[in-house]
Amino acid sequence: MARDLAMPPGAADFLASCGWDGCDAREFSADAAFRRYFRLAKGGETRVLMFAPDPSERSEWFVELARYIRGHDLSAPEIFAEDLPRGFILLEDLGEEQFFAVLGTAPGAYDEPLMYQAATDVLGSLHRQPMPRRLGPVSIEHYGQDRLISEASLFLDWHWPELQGVSDTPPYDSFRQAWEAVLPAAAYDAERLVQLDYHSPNLMWLPQRDGLQRVGILDFQDAMCGPSSYDLVSLLQDARRDVAAGIEPEMFERYLAARPDLDPERFAASYAVMGAQRASRILGVFVRLWRRDEKPRYLRHMPRLWRHLETNLSHPALAPLRDWFDHHVPPDRRRDFTEELA
Repeated sequence: MARDLAMPPGAADFLASCGWDGCDAREFSADAAFRRYFRLAKGGETRVLMFAPDPSERSEWFVELARYIRGHDLSAPEIFAEDLPRGFILLEDLGEEQFFAVLGTAPGAYDEPLMYQAATDVLGSLHRQPMPRRLGPVSIEHYGQDRLISEASLFLDWHWPELQGVSDTPPYDSFRQAWEAVLPAAAYDAERLVQLDYHSPNLMWLPQRDGLQRVGILDFQDAMCGPSSYDLVSLLQDARRDVAAGIEPEMFERYLAARPDLDPERFAASYAVMGAQRASRILGVFVRLWRRDEKPRYLRHMPRLWRHLETNLSHPALAPLRDWFDHHVPPDRRRDFTEELA
């Protein structure tokens, strides 16, 4: 059995059924997720045990989508064994060279433009075909207007009270109207795979592999069918790190070169709307992590998120939303709360 007292109940039996009894196990961070991960070692080999017993973690979808991505000759983790009713999945170990970690701790040792080129090419390859609306027993949801607005409204739920005070009722109606005015531009090329968190914490660098397989892809169980622009803006406007200057416009053009079927102007508008939606959502989520979950470390990313939001609001397609922010949250009231970290 695995030698770790923190292993979940039933893990030893599951690992024994896979031939991984007697392994060494070490739990590693799952960041903001509720899943747990253990790196296993035995006989010179390694595996990862994922434990996600809550149905909201969508383990069935993780398994189906991992196989779908691997079917495109890309590096999602191989599924070696699963016991989904109990929440166990035994995965291929894609190593420890996470984009976010290695580019932050050893930036000179890694070729950042090359890594982002490879990650952009992965999206170009995945998006050449529409996303099936069903894989095996799992139906994929559509990333539509109601959900996009609901997610963006996390800004009002959590960020607004910190700016205006809890007694000030957020202007949900006008906020929704502003989003309804701009979201039609986002719906361009809207039948593609949206992994939702295709960014540096969920990408692994695998330099020993070739071509598109150099990018290991993780944490895609929340994926939906929606605008192709969403994952590209998630990658290039990373909420948790500053992408080196020049990479975003270069990779934007690289993606368009891989997708000659796209209209560049319409795609640029979709990219800006999706970038604004993502920034608005995360501005709310990071305050929620601070206030509700007692994780203030996420506040250090707030200045970057405001920069992303303001950049996207400058696109002409977002004029109604830009007007809403200028009226309700003018620049001199856009706090990033970083003083709370002092």
